[in-house]
Amino acid sequence: MVCTMRSLPLAAVAVAIAACCMSCGQERRSFVPNALDGTVTPTMATADVSTFISDSGYTRYHITTDLWQMFEDAPEPFWKFPTGLHLEQYDEAMHPAANVRCDSAIYLSRRRLWQLDGHVVMVNVQQDSFLTQQLFWDQNSQKVYSDSFIHIVRTDRIIEGYGFESNQNMTAYTVNRPTGIIPVNRPAPGPTASDTATADSTAAAPMQRNRRQPVRASERNAEPPAPTGPDAMPFRKI
Repeated sequence: MVCTMRSLPLAAVAVAIAACCMSCGQERRSFVPNALDGTVTPTMATADVSTFISDSGYTRYHITTDLWQMFEDAPEPFWKFPTGLHLEQYDEAMHPAANVRCDSAIYLSRRRLWQLDGHVVMVNVQQDSFLTQQLFWDQNSQKVYSDSFIHIVRTDRIIEGYGFESNQNMTAYTVNRPTGIIPVNRPAPGPTASDTATADSTAAAPMQRNRRQPVRASERNAEPPAPTGPDAMPFRKI
């Protein structure tokens, strides 16, 4: 049986038009749950990332990485940077406070805890370098720590040891088991221009005293004195 629009009551027509408009206006959404282990399949993956991250209303970090994976379905949600990252930290005035590079990293988003692995290099605002194989950064306590071997290069010394703890700006730190402190010898400053001039004049003075007196033109053509003695040969002018 085919019903035309004319045979329908006016109220039924209005309801049908309203239902059609509502169905056309609504956006269809669907969600596919993660069928695999949440620690294996990322909920989001982004490549060639360069982004700023804010904290407490201020821009705190700048992250640059080749691959950023987010595992939000894991029992302990985390971010993963399997190809490494470069992170710059800023203060409230947007001045660089520290930066770090590593071969790989994991960020536990609920605990706000970073784990940096591989060739980890951190540089603070004083240009002190910190090199280690594993480093943890707790943003809640604002502490950086490690149990691995650490190599610190400062402007005046090199410090090596095991176990390390610092504030997150890497400006106040402690090495738990130091194994060596090596002073850095700076090269002695070169002589100044005045010292060079004095040395040159002093070295030239003896040469001036030993310099022979100029010979007159009339003396250059004079015959040399005849040799004397038993073995002397008679002088003959050619």
